[in-house]
Amino acid sequence: MNKESVNVARSVYYGLMSKMFVFTTNKDRFDGVVEALDVLIANPLDENSCEALKEVKFFIETRGTEALSNEFDNIFNNPITQTLRDTASFYDEGVESGKKRVVVKNFLGKTKIRRNEKVFTDNEDSVGFLVTFMHELIELILSGHKEYENLQHCLFKEVINEFFDEFIINLYEHEKADAYKSLAVVLNAFLEFERLYFDVRKPEPKEKIVVKPKETEFISDVEAKRREENRRKREADTLYASCSIDDTFGDDDEGGDL
Repeated sequence: MNKESVNVARSVYYGLMSKMFVFTTNKDRFDGVVEALDVLIANPLDENSCEALKEVKFFIETRGTEALSNEFDNIFNNPITQTLRDTASFYDEGVESGKKRVVVKNFLGKTKIRRNEKVFTDNEDSVGFLVTFMHELIELILSGHKEYENLQHCLFKEVINEFFDEFIINLYEHEKADAYKSLAVVLNAFLEFERLYFDVRKPEPKEKIVVKPKETEFISDVEAKRREENRRKREADTLYASCSIDDTFGDDDEGGDL
């Protein structure tokens, strides 16, 4: 395997995904996407992903990048529709900022790459940040920084490989996905390629984390009044204990007036 030529292709894929998954209000956010699509269409991973790449390009050419931006917002930022979660921590623990974010930040600290908070408003373990991070690592490797080869392997194995399958399924099945449904097909094919590249197996399916809402308890007016009286009594007892004059001011005779 000619790693350098393969890394060039990998960089194009990760660069395309960065353009598609990083949230930004910049009007030029999708500049270069069509050119990247053309390169990948000419050198596809397989027939299905090639057709999917063509579908994304057709969407942009016929409907424009504003429609693509609107679709992104409807998938990831619209409270009216089902917002798609995109952080490793959420798929790992059911929280938006968990252990996986710490892992990525530790990886980031071992490089010369620094997060531009004006561009990246999402967490470090979000899909957009991860694909951009990988793109930057590959570019550094191509420029001679071979010391980052192991780090990119660890980033893929410990973070990306662990949750991208579930994310891709959710993206493909999202009610507002059109161009992004096709992109999910491309991302799925590329994920399998990366597993071959790093010699990493697909993880075993994990039990899906469901964050259950708290059940509402019905209580009578009498019971509610009793609980409120007890609560106030506990607060008063606590306040009395915490505001003991002896404990607060000690035995100092030179205390001033309140």
